[in-house]
Amino acid sequence: MAEGLRERKKRQTRQYISDVATGLFLERGFDAVTVAEVADAADVSVNTVYNYFPTKEDLFLDRSQGVVDRLARWVRGREKGESAAVAVLRELRDEVAAVSPRVGLMVGYARFMRVIHEAPALRSRLWAIGQEVLDNLEEALREETGASADDPLPGLIAGQINWVHQTVMAVIGREMMAGRNPDEVSREVLLLLDDMEELLSEKVLNYAVRDEG
Repeated sequence: MAEGLRERKKRQTRQYISDVATGLFLERGFDAVTVAEVADAADVSVNTVYNYFPTKEDLFLDRSQGVVDRLARWVRGREKGESAAVAVLRELRDEVAAVSPRVGLMVGYARFMRVIHEAPALRSRLWAIGQEVLDNLEEALREETGASADDPLPGLIAGQINWVHQTVMAVIGREMMAGRNPDEVSREVLLLLDDMEELLSEKVLNYAVRDEG
């Protein structure tokens, strides 16, 4: 369905507030900027900011929803004959090989990560996002396999798959903060993904294979 004028204006306002806030946070640090200052810089009221962003952390991590359901989305979209783990490995390799900003392979990512590392509230939120990623992945695996609520396997498999994703993101973040070239980091992480795949058991690699029929 086409986006209406009202929805488009709301989306544009939300994006503008987010962009203004991010600029301030990158310039001065997360803790040094208040929501009132963001509102003033964006020429909106404090209430308007909170209408779009329930917390100050949401202003900086406003694109987290795309991360929260990323692994679950990849699993649900796996190809015929493909397992959950293999689908996630394939998608991750594609993102890394494309030197995609979606996995942090971009100039300027170091500044973004430094703001997070310097702010305990953002580090806490990032941990919470990581837990949501894991929970959503386990839920997707249960739905895709029809596993019962007391079956421990989806949770165990989700933990293994999530380990791959978390490790890749942590390595990219660390290397980009060190001032590395995104293309070089991409090549190294592709090799790392090969090593991690070898560490996964056959049980993990063959779990939740999509029916060929």
